[in-house]
Amino acid sequence: MAELEDAAHLVAEHAGEQTAQEYITHHLSFLTLGRTHDGHWGFAHTPEEAAEMGFWAVNVDTLGWSVFLGSLFLWFFYSVGKNASIDKPSGVQNFVEWVVEFVDARVSETFHYKNELIGPLALTLLFWILLMNTMDLVPVDWITKAFEITAAEVFHFENAPFKIVPTTDPNITMGLSFTVFMMIIYYSVKNKGLGGFLGELAFHPFGKWMLPFNLVVEIPTLFAKPISLGLRLFGNLYAGELLFLLIALLGFWQLPAHFVWAVFHLLVIPLQAFVFMMLTIVYLNAAHEVPHH
Repeated sequence: MAELEDAAHLVAEHAGEQTAQEYITHHLSFLTLGRTHDGHWGFAHTPEEAAEMGFWAVNVDTLGWSVFLGSLFLWFFYSVGKNASIDKPSGVQNFVEWVVEFVDARVSETFHYKNELIGPLALTLLFWILLMNTMDLVPVDWITKAFEITAAEVFHFENAPFKIVPTTDPNITMGLSFTVFMMIIYYSVKNKGLGGFLGELAFHPFGKWMLPFNLVVEIPTLFAKPISLGLRLFGNLYAGELLFLLIALLGFWQLPAHFVWAVFHLLVIPLQAFVFMMLTIVYLNAAHEVPHH
């Protein structure tokens, strides 16, 4: 079996093509900037080099796309709000108003305290994540292949990886979730006091005489919140991207399969953005709850 795999690899190399494993690995790799083994900053040319760069390495592609899409979201809503008309609203204005009203209704139903930050936060998370997820519908070779050719001609960087779906990068999804987690901690301490926050961890749900058991239950529950936010989003989008790559290996027959999976993915993309937004609202509502004795 190993001899057959080696033979297939050599045939693919002589034909100027990638094997299926190389194709998938290439498309799942990041354009990573970090400190190389010689101490200088540069781009990793292989996944192994990227792994050796350590914690401070940056996935330039997914970070760049996330910043671009976030800026696009802000510009779009700002421009629509600036040109809004009461007498003759445009279709785009009606769409933005519908999105705002939809998010406002979800916040009103779920969040029962006064905090003017929650509504804008929920709207930002929903639309930003929706835009990042939607990049998964772009055919896998379009932008990636164009960047690979450009990098080879301009920077002499052969087979440069370039991922365009930020939510398939756990650094992006966990960055979002840990930001929400920091807000949960902040509002928990602000509304309940440090003693009240620590008391919830130590004395619930079994009372003060069962403190060790309470900590065993409550501490994992607390840290499960950012994990449930970040890994759920990453896992669903990563699985979707991987299936698109497998479909791309079918050659001509990928067209009907790609269409069917893309239609199904149209449900996954907004659903995952909505779930992230709703869990954020629920967690922040719990952070505002002050137990009555």
